[in-house]
Amino acid sequence: MATEPEAEGRPLLLVDDDAPFRQRLSVLLARKGFAVTSVGSISEARVEAARLKPSHAVVDMRLEDGNGLDLVAEMRAMSPDVRIVMLTGYGNLATAVAAVKAGAIDYLAKPADPEDIVRALSADGGTRPEAPPEPMSADRVRWEHIQRVYELCDRNVSETARRLKMLRRTLQRILAKRSPK
Repeated sequence: MATEPEAEGRPLLLVDDDAPFRQRLSVLLARKGFAVTSVGSISEARVEAARLKPSHAVVDMRLEDGNGLDLVAEMRAMSPDVRIVMLTGYGNLATAVAAVKAGAIDYLAKPADPEDIVRALSADGGTRPEAPPEPMSADRVRWEHIQRVYELCDRNVSETARRLKMLRRTLQRILAKRSPK
């Protein structure tokens, strides 16, 4: 369900199918000076994006009716200057690269700190994100590699398991879990 943007502020489209998270983030972004319109699906987002032509957007990767990456590309085509931050609960390097190639300016794993979202939306176009204070753990590096191969195999579990030389069921269990820290 779309919420009407305030009269003032930078127009922002928030697309997330998690209603409680969407509501909390919507309130916080409005406090930071954005005129927030929030929706829970790609179909609603397409309608609102065409109507509003937002200057900023926060888009979830996995939505009930599709992939947020498709929406990023469509919004970038409508308005080349739109600043889009991609959020996901299933973060990995392959999808981060795909999001940036599609036109997102940043890619954050859920639960993302709202201040990080605001910082990404407000950053200058030429600034680079800061390096992480700690390197990835060995478990995280392994998980990232598995995700990369999974994406290269077009999300085919059997083919991914064959290439990684692991049991299909073991791979399914790994893919069902959230990413390690």
